[in-house]
Amino acid sequence: MKPEIPDLLLAPLIPAAGTTLQQQLYRRIKQGILQGQLAAGTMLPSTRQLAPELKVSRNTVLNVWTQLQAEGYLMSDRQGSRISPLALPAVQTDDDTLASWPLAKRIDLFHHSREMDSGALPLRPGIPALTHFPLAAWRRTLNQILSHTPPQLLGYGDPFGDPELRDVLAQQLRLTRGVRCDAGQIVITEGVQQALTLCVALLSNPGDHGWIEEPGYRGAKAALQAGELNVVPIPIDQQGLAPEPIHWERTPPRLIYTTPTHQYPTGAVMSAARRLALIAAAQQHQAWIIEDDYDGDFHYHGEPVMAMQGMTDNAPVIYLGSFSKTLFPALRIGFMVLPAPLVSRLRPALHQLLRGGNRLEQQALTHFILSGDYRRHLGKMRRLYRQRQAWLRTELQRAAGQSIPLLGGNSGMHLVLPLDPHRDDVAITRKLLQAGYAPMALSTFYLQERVQQGLVIGYGNCSDTQITAATRQLSRLLSWPG
Repeated sequence: MKPEIPDLLLAPLIPAAGTTLQQQLYRRIKQGILQGQLAAGTMLPSTRQLAPELKVSRNTVLNVWTQLQAEGYLMSDRQGSRISPLALPAVQTDDDTLASWPLAKRIDLFHHSREMDSGALPLRPGIPALTHFPLAAWRRTLNQILSHTPPQLLGYGDPFGDPELRDVLAQQLRLTRGVRCDAGQIVITEGVQQALTLCVALLSNPGDHGWIEEPGYRGAKAALQAGELNVVPIPIDQQGLAPEPIHWERTPPRLIYTTPTHQYPTGAVMSAARRLALIAAAQQHQAWIIEDDYDGDFHYHGEPVMAMQGMTDNAPVIYLGSFSKTLFPALRIGFMVLPAPLVSRLRPALHQLLRGGNRLEQQALTHFILSGDYRRHLGKMRRLYRQRQAWLRTELQRAAGQSIPLLGGNSGMHLVLPLDPHRDDVAITRKLLQAGYAPMALSTFYLQERVQQGLVIGYGNCSDTQITAATRQLSRLLSWPG
């Protein structure tokens, strides 16, 4: 006796763009099983019986039966095919229920401080001049790499990164940043944030103290918090990170994160005396210094400030850098320079944690540097950013109708506009975002207390026209006379 065909299976299959009749039948039966419409043990009709009912070929039904059986939804024997017994949830989980499930306690340490934008809006700090990137030259480099790619380049590479890129980087860092290193000390990462995560994972334990600058880079705070360190904000002054003896006594650090060349966001430059004192104290307390040289290539007056890492032999400094500011953020290529004695100790862990990806992009970057395109692009961007910073200063002073003390120094791609204490910089940035501009609130860079109100204004990805329009919008919000 032939089994009765369930009504669910008899609904006609209608040809539709983007899906075959076979796919429709497969999804119908699968959803019927998962939603309880086809109960466990239900005998299904044979492929010969169902095919003419649905006006499809027997092979179409046979292929669906075979697929469902392979996935465990059907089981077959000499008597035919029936629905497999499945442990379906007694109660369907809704969005509200899932949202209430427990997460890691450290999640509560992260705060959403403002509405996020895509990074393309004017005034967003940390975004380079994307429209000025030499896409044609980069495309030629990529095409050259792709046209001569051997099959083995498509596999996993050296976990430390492409050897040729590391060799080129070592030469460049020695010449332009004063970093003491060879290629063997360099590890290519997916941006600085991954390098920070690796430093926390490999050089500290939960419960250790980790120092960050106050105010400072929020990504560093997030990396330390994710590693369950006790994050200690250390105040900065005009010479950068300024720890007091009581900090070393009460919260001796395992990790110290700092941006000595151009403090983020205030622009303070750590003095030579402060750098050497920090290195000496770190050696005494067996602490690791993480030096983030995030925009050391953009210095507009005098000679560039060299890296702290190269000031002494065997400094306990892990030097971090990336190409997000000098090229474009989506490239996601950064690096860290390990102290030589650490390389052999960390190699086994790094080989387990990293897989040596992005090989084509790494090789393209190597060629881009060796061809001179990278150096030429940097030169153009230095001139452009110097001009844009000068224009932003001019427009802010004009809009305010008076001289205002801007922070940020003569480097990088942002300036800080301090505001009166009674101003709410978060509310101001929210209004500016609604108007199409994306500066950051200075108060959100503080860990404990919102010591100072202000706006961190990026000019890297802003034209002169956009800067002028933005300062006028800001002038209206702040009721400036200009």
